[in-house]
Amino acid sequence: MSIEPRTDWTRDEIAALFDLPFTELVFRAAEVHRAHHAAGEVQLCTLLSIKTGGCPEDCGYCSQSASAESGVKATKLMDVRSVLQSAAQAKDAGSQRFCMGAAWRNPKDRDMPAIVEIVQGVSAMGMETCMTLGMLTPDQAAQLKAAGLDYYNHNIDTAPENYANVITTRTFEERIDTLAHVREAGINVCSGGIVGMGETRGHRVGFVHALATLPRHPESVPVNALVPVKGTPLGDMLADTPMAKIDDIEFVRTVAVARITMPRSMVRLSAGRESMSEATQALCFLAGANSIFTGDKLLTAANAGDDKDAALFAKLGLTPLSGEEPMRACEAAE
Repeated sequence: MSIEPRTDWTRDEIAALFDLPFTELVFRAAEVHRAHHAAGEVQLCTLLSIKTGGCPEDCGYCSQSASAESGVKATKLMDVRSVLQSAAQAKDAGSQRFCMGAAWRNPKDRDMPAIVEIVQGVSAMGMETCMTLGMLTPDQAAQLKAAGLDYYNHNIDTAPENYANVITTRTFEERIDTLAHVREAGINVCSGGIVGMGETRGHRVGFVHALATLPRHPESVPVNALVPVKGTPLGDMLADTPMAKIDDIEFVRTVAVARITMPRSMVRLSAGRESMSEATQALCFLAGANSIFTGDKLLTAANAGDDKDAALFAKLGLTPLSGEEPMRACEAAE
């Protein structure tokens, strides 16, 4: 009989996990991982920005915010054909899931027909589909479900008590509302956040706690390390106070605690991976990370690249998640 994962974790319990000796924590996370997932298999995902820049939100980490002085130029929504071409390239490269992001506070109703057509087109290729478009209404979530969307990404970013230090143009509760709309529509939830934004370990405890105590755990949990971008508030802050950057061991601890508390979720090693050593990435996989973004680019930030990923997989003896084609290098989707 299958036992449902716990959703009643306390902050004290999660803090106690963070405080474990490092090797003990990673060992426990590895045990949990092997009980629920195939050891040595990693899901390959590709992320494409289908509408870049000009976002009215003031997220302190984001180069696409209209208030950032990052040099990112605002673009219109890509045409459907171009998105589908990029998806086909990603599939040829071995990606199983195609994730698409638009720099919006929320999609307008006039945008939905094109979005629906994109989802239908990517689904027809046999790939999992994921969208991140900002906040959704219940009706918009229902349209995405009807189109065949598999996952919707809406990160909580950080702990509830740290949220206002990162974003002021929307509330933590509004993010939770969108997750509820997605769940009610029957779409799988992808939700995680960013560490290394100058937060404390207590904030990282609160971040994991917020996800692990949702009525149902997100099916996918991206754990990002902040990529400091000049011209963004957090990028400039870290340039002045580099000690605020999270160290590698603490990052692996965060991955391990996410794995233990959300045992069935795919834990994705996301942004920041391009600056991590192979040893740090290996520790993350040992601690339960089993999903990555492939290609040379995420939304606007650099990524490790297919050649490096293929070499790392060969070195570590990792394989793409069952059902995926063999991993090989190709041009990243633009």
